[in-house]
Amino acid sequence: MRQDRHEKRKKRRKVRWSAVFFILLLLIGGVGIYSYLQFNEGLADSQKQTGEVQEEYTFNGSKDENGSINILLLGSDSREGETSRADTIMIASYNPDRGTYKLASIMRDTYIGIPGHGSNKINTAFALGGPELLRQTIKENFDVDLEHYAIVDFQGFVQLIDTAFPNGVEVDVEKRMSANIDVTIEPGLQRLDGEHLLGYVRFRHDAVGDFGRVERQQKVIKEVGSQLASIQTVPKLPKLIGVVAPYINTNMGAGDMVYIGRGFISRESRNIDSLRIPVDQSYENQRISGAGAVLAIDLEKNKQALKDFLAQ
Repeated sequence: MRQDRHEKRKKRRKVRWSAVFFILLLLIGGVGIYSYLQFNEGLADSQKQTGEVQEEYTFNGSKDENGSINILLLGSDSREGETSRADTIMIASYNPDRGTYKLASIMRDTYIGIPGHGSNKINTAFALGGPELLRQTIKENFDVDLEHYAIVDFQGFVQLIDTAFPNGVEVDVEKRMSANIDVTIEPGLQRLDGEHLLGYVRFRHDAVGDFGRVERQQKVIKEVGSQLASIQTVPKLPKLIGVVAPYINTNMGAGDMVYIGRGFISRESRNIDSLRIPVDQSYENQRISGAGAVLAIDLEKNKQALKDFLAQ
């Protein structure tokens, strides 16, 4: 009799665990299907607005020695009839073991050696050989490995902001801005839509020039990251990636982007550490024939600063 009761209890437990396991499978499958549908919905929305075929690039990147995922993040100032140069050059780094997110900006006028092409501004490497030559340039000068690249079309930035933040992104604007950005931005605490936020991060026609622009770019990325990291945003993540996918030329898969994005959103601490190259007191403003106004840098000082920053 006792053995019969024991056998009945075992059967009931098996039934309960089978039911739980089945429910979990349904939930996982439901989340996967939902993510897939959301991604495709966002992708379809953007593809209605862009019919351009992205150029395919060779990129011989390798994993960082510290286990970080390092991404060469580029914003291109390509205009019709002109050779494309990298308007924005950043290294976005995620270390899954430490859970750290870092952002290093390399100023486009940094004057260094470009493999096979002598010395020039670093953004010239992109014009001469795409992201692969820029990767080689960074590796040769700073000894940093880059695993992935992502070239962001500025219209993709606008689409991301307007999709994720229908009411705009809150930014404390330090001064009135209008020169060469196609919009006018007033000072003070503002909610900026995608077009105005793009103008804010591209503005450089003031006394601090490119230095101010790099500072604003890092400020906005941190602010957008902070505002994205909300419980309301987690379900939107697959759709957001679908929205920006047609505007980003990258060797990263959608799964990789979701993995990094969810890692950031799910963490309690979402600090993004930032660095600017060249660092303070490590460069001189010079004018060089054939290159124009450049930043002549102390290469060893900046190389060490970048390696230390990414390794921490």
